[in-house]
Amino acid sequence: MDAVKLIEPLSQIRRRRNLPLILELDLTDGLTEEAPGDPLGQIISKRRQRLSDVVEGIRRGARDPRVRALIARIDGKPLGFAQVQELRRAVAAFRAAGKTTVAWSESFGEFGPGTVPYYLATAFDEIVLLPSGTLGLTGVSVNTTFFRDAVEKLGVEYEVGARHEYKTAVNRFTEQGFTEPHREATGRIVESLNDQITEGIAKRRGLTPEQVRTLIDRGPFLAAEAMEEGLVDRLAYRDEIYADLRDRFRSGQDGISVEPHLQFVSRYQRRQALAGRIPTAQRGGYIALISGAGLITTGRSHRSPLGGTVLGSDTLAAAFRAARRDPHVRAVVFRVDSRGGSPVASDVIRREARMTSEAGTPVIATMGDFAGSGGYYVTLGADAIVAQPGTLTGSIGVYMGKAVLSGLMDKLGVSTESIDGGEHAGMFHSGRQFSESEWRRINAMLDHVYDDFTVKVAEARGMTREQVHELARGRVWTGRDAYEGGLVDELGGLETAVRLAREKAGLPAGTNLRSYPQTNPLERMLPAESSEDRAATAQLRPASWGSLAQLSAEIGLPAAGPLVMPGNWEIR
Repeated sequence: MDAVKLIEPLSQIRRRRNLPLILELDLTDGLTEEAPGDPLGQIISKRRQRLSDVVEGIRRGARDPRVRALIARIDGKPLGFAQVQELRRAVAAFRAAGKTTVAWSESFGEFGPGTVPYYLATAFDEIVLLPSGTLGLTGVSVNTTFFRDAVEKLGVEYEVGARHEYKTAVNRFTEQGFTEPHREATGRIVESLNDQITEGIAKRRGLTPEQVRTLIDRGPFLAAEAMEEGLVDRLAYRDEIYADLRDRFRSGQDGISVEPHLQFVSRYQRRQALAGRIPTAQRGGYIALISGAGLITTGRSHRSPLGGTVLGSDTLAAAFRAARRDPHVRAVVFRVDSRGGSPVASDVIRREARMTSEAGTPVIATMGDFAGSGGYYVTLGADAIVAQPGTLTGSIGVYMGKAVLSGLMDKLGVSTESIDGGEHAGMFHSGRQFSESEWRRINAMLDHVYDDFTVKVAEARGMTREQVHELARGRVWTGRDAYEGGLVDELGGLETAVRLAREKAGLPAGTNLRSYPQTNPLERMLPAESSEDRAATAQLRPASWGSLAQLSAEIGLPAAGPLVMPGNWEIR
């Protein structure tokens, strides 16, 4: 009896292998760009789906004859705009293989914005909405909160220098509203993203862009109204949606009606990748995927105590060094999702990427939702740069400064004194303003960083410094506008970057993409042999503002440093 119980699950697994398969994608918890490097972070994020796994799973399913359909739940946590465009491309490939795609939502933004999730849903053949749901199709909005009057009332004064007028990272503390350059740049971003959404919805729903713009101006919609306007295909509950899909692909085995098997895309991808894994030497090498997400700092990558990841230059540099010494790595795809941070750390990563390319291992950079300021800087060492049309990039500029807290301390009855061993020893203290000679040093540093940044852009992009300056000045661009300006080489995502990597390395179409480096638990626990050891990824907690690190965190400046893209962008 016990033996029968043991054998029965094995027989079920064998039968399941022959069943038609429906892939399921649940986006309620969002997607992550990369798995954390530390063991605790990996455990915490175990249930979070990686974007690369989901995209590759969908594309693999398109080629798998057992896979009949893809069903996706689209609501919950907001998804990044570039992530949505990456998913739309993968779903388009699945559809092109002649397979069914269904998107459903309880509500596209319940009493809130739902434009971006609906934009994703339009990539599917069929869109289903709960009868009690709503469709928050209202267009793109970028909101900025300004605190200047509040901080002045508190007795806080900001002394900030920037290069140039579009570098607006600290404007929320120094201005009462949008400056003209700030309004111009932000307005263009909203216009570009709105155009991309309008074009995408119009193409997939059989409407004109003008009709979509009219609908956006009338939104949000009740479920029945969305159905009447042709924005969704039917209204149904989850049980009805799944029952219908199962009935469509029900098959017969030995005279018995058998339901198709349902499996999450990420689980399907992991199992298929494991089953198809063969020794690297037999494959003739592979493409390494080196990922960098979060604010850029010196030191090691780690998880931030405030949430999210921090991109450490030591970790990324070690990965590039290991990749160019590894005979099995034939090319590198460098995935960047960062708003920037430390200029020094950014330059270290750029240098290692360039050295990897010069050593004969092609490097293709691909941008996620953000690759601005330092996040753009690090891509300059690549052979080619790929961005999604909705990626936010550029922001080629720099700012530096401090908050003067003397007024606040006076109100609180707090006083400070210092004994300085040099004329400028106390210049970064928060208790006083910069002196005239200290401002000269600040301006010299700002000019140096900006000039160095723009020179490197000019060299990497084959432009003159004057051409770069017109595109720079701290301005943020969408990927589409950056492509037109020559800051990126091609529009697309991971698949586009992998294709370019294969072409530059002369690799066949079947060459695998693998996350790199893949360290085992023992390697993470043991001390590294040297800074060039693969295990040189121990977690540290660096600070790229140097002596200003603690102060910057207290007064709201970006913790990662002066080369940060302005704004707190959430496109919904």
